[in-house]
Amino acid sequence: MDFPNHLFYTEEHEWISIEADVATVGITDFAQDSLGDVVFVELPEVGSQVESGKPFGVVESVKAVSDIYSPLSGEVLEINEELPDTPELVNSSPYEDAWMVKIKLASKDELGDLLDVEAYKAFVEQQ
Repeated sequence: MDFPNHLFYTEEHEWISIEADVATVGITDFAQDSLGDVVFVELPEVGSQVESGKPFGVVESVKAVSDIYSPLSGEVLEINEELPDTPELVNSSPYEDAWMVKIKLASKDELGDLLDVEAYKAFVEQQ
């Protein structure tokens, strides 16, 4: 399993990269491995509002359909336009090519709820 040190994580297995007041969000290597082959990705519309802890999209694999939860609240600035046509990117490149959304943060206060890499590794080991 790959867990990049520069990212933040959630217990719902999303990864988060922060630059200024914009968060890039995707699902972790652990999540894609658990799901199996991803065959469909549904993402929110640009301009929509997302709320921390609430679903913003769906990933469907050969094994299951899973909600994708927003780790932070804010406005969707950009979505990865490639994922609906090439959902297999979630399996082959979860941290690079398969980012899902970019969110303009409503508040940086929510950043304290995210896990660092060591806390996420410990959480995954308990799964």
